[in-house]
Amino acid sequence: MTTKKVLFIVGEEYEDIELLYPYYRVMEEGYVPVIAWKEAKARVTGKHGYSVLSDLSFKEVRAEEYLGLVIPGGRGPERIRNIPEVKEITRRFFELKKPVAAICHGPQILISAGVIKGRKVTSYESIKDDVVAAGGEYIDAPVVEDDNLVSSRHPGDLPYFGASLIKALKAAERKSALKV
Repeated sequence: MTTKKVLFIVGEEYEDIELLYPYYRVMEEGYVPVIAWKEAKARVTGKHGYSVLSDLSFKEVRAEEYLGLVIPGGRGPERIRNIPEVKEITRRFFELKKPVAAICHGPQILISAGVIKGRKVTSYESIKDDVVAAGGEYIDAPVVEDDNLVSSRHPGDLPYFGASLIKALKAAERKSALKV
């Protein structure tokens, strides 16, 4: 049976629209968005003041239960990138070849998890050097797709990011259904 859950990992001061736009897009497509943070059932506030309630803690996440992973940008990735469970969650999604979508500063988590080497990726321009130093091939484009990885630069790219995210989730869902 194919899971319809999509995991969102957030840190304090995430970029509000980079969480909310894909959160509602996946919901519109019939997927179930699930938010993970340091604590379960806790309020996490974005940099523009919107807050969301986490569904579970990072320690409770089992990548096998989700169709894909979304990493919003803002200051959030910087605040959670060195948490061991966040790095392990990210690595596990890559091991399972499930869709991973990161926008803006989201690739900071990919860098810390050690999964960016040899991948084509875009990000917020200020972390371009970090992406390159970690072995990623930086491409300045609204959206970059590289196998299971989808990345975008900033909130202005959200329409492209959302479309590529949904495309990747639908492909993963079809692939998962074929395994049954």
